[in-house]
Amino acid sequence: MSATDAAPRKGWTLVLVSLGLFMSSLDTLVVSTAVPVIRRDLGASLADLEWTVNGYNLAFACLLLTGAALGDRFGRRRMFVLGTLGFTAASAAAALAPTIGALIAARAVQGGTAALVMPLTLTLISEAFPAEKRGAAIGLWGGISGLGVAAGPVVGGAIADGADWRWIFWVNVPIGLVIAPLAARFLTESHGPRPQLDLLGLVLAAAGLFGLTWGLVRSDTAGWGSGEVAGSLAAGVVLVGLFLLWQRRAAYPMVPPRLFGFRGFAAADGVVFFTFACLFGSLFLLSQFFQVGLGLSPLEAGLRILPWTATPMLVAPVVGALADRHGNRPFMLAGVLMQAAGLAWVALIVSPGVSYGWLCAALVLAGVGISMTFPTVATEVMTSVPLREAGVASGVNSAIREVGGVFGVALAAVVFGAHGGYGSPREFTDGLVPALWTAAGLSACGAVAAAFVPRRLRRPAGNVVRVPQTVAD
Repeated sequence: MSATDAAPRKGWTLVLVSLGLFMSSLDTLVVSTAVPVIRRDLGASLADLEWTVNGYNLAFACLLLTGAALGDRFGRRRMFVLGTLGFTAASAAAALAPTIGALIAARAVQGGTAALVMPLTLTLISEAFPAEKRGAAIGLWGGISGLGVAAGPVVGGAIADGADWRWIFWVNVPIGLVIAPLAARFLTESHGPRPQLDLLGLVLAAAGLFGLTWGLVRSDTAGWGSGEVAGSLAAGVVLVGLFLLWQRRAAYPMVPPRLFGFRGFAAADGVVFFTFACLFGSLFLLSQFFQVGLGLSPLEAGLRILPWTATPMLVAPVVGALADRHGNRPFMLAGVLMQAAGLAWVALIVSPGVSYGWLCAALVLAGVGISMTFPTVATEVMTSVPLREAGVASGVNSAIREVGGVFGVALAAVVFGAHGGYGSPREFTDGLVPALWTAAGLSACGAVAAAFVPRRLRRPAGNVVRVPQTVAD
């Protein structure tokens, strides 16, 4: 390819993968502010509402590493196009869903196809740009990913408020139909080193995570002592254990056990699990509180969440630069504690008539906390393992992050259902308060993991890499 052809190809790559990334990131939380509307329209229960969020995130988490492996094996451009088309079709199915069950199924397919799109976006950018320009391109990639997550509650609220909640999914259709043919035309095909997939690992991980999630979700309805819940949780534990044992024997494991021998990587994974469990669980309920407890519209609810979810776009780059000089651990530790303190503050003051000014201050505190966690976790993951393992390590960390989000939503809903309900603003608040204390406790658990992060950044075997400080991954 000539130099004159290369520049336009780089431009097309950046634009197309950024659109695909934004679309899949947006749908992570886009339903959060539309949940009360969906509940009324489709007659959904609390467990059903959990699955509209967890159906997407669970499928996404289970298939994330498989998506990258499929790109290595069958071609990254090919799988990106197929993933985009699948995501588009699943979005249309979600928009047309006549029942809550159909919506949950469509959301699961959305998550599975998003797992094809998202990991390949970073790989395609890395392939298209030379090393000296790759950092800036990846930095932009990270900013777009963070923007998609932060914009999700606002976009979902605006659509649910001004139109019909189904348009949350319809908007993906024309975008996907534009991206797919252009990607087939302008992206460069490439392959990776993995010659085969860890199919048994995929089945064991998916079944185990589903069993654990199902048990948590059903505990509020069936009871902790029921055979269904106990059996589901037990099966989940056994299957996850078998998955971990299999990873030690598999030729091409989804989660290479050797990575957890690096203290910084293992600690950062613990931090990201508890951080996202706290974030997703509390966001799932707080986005509903603004509507059920304070009587706001979906758009108003989304806007009031922004001081929390959009803060990383402003603070994370600054923290990332400071962490280069002072190490990741102090910022990571302070971040999870600030997030815990912010949500504990909300739990102390929240009520049906609470002033938003006080809530905003508490949410900003929590937002600054997660802003300190995101870039330091990313840097720790990418610099604590040998350079040749960095791609796999990033994928494993992303999968653990999504599993944490699934666990957080399920646990928050269990606590909420045990103490409150949707009968009145007061009843909703009665369930919200203990759920927020639980979320704050999860973030505090992240502080324990952060304490094990090494004091200074050191890449094994003396390899050095510069990690762009972004909100993403």
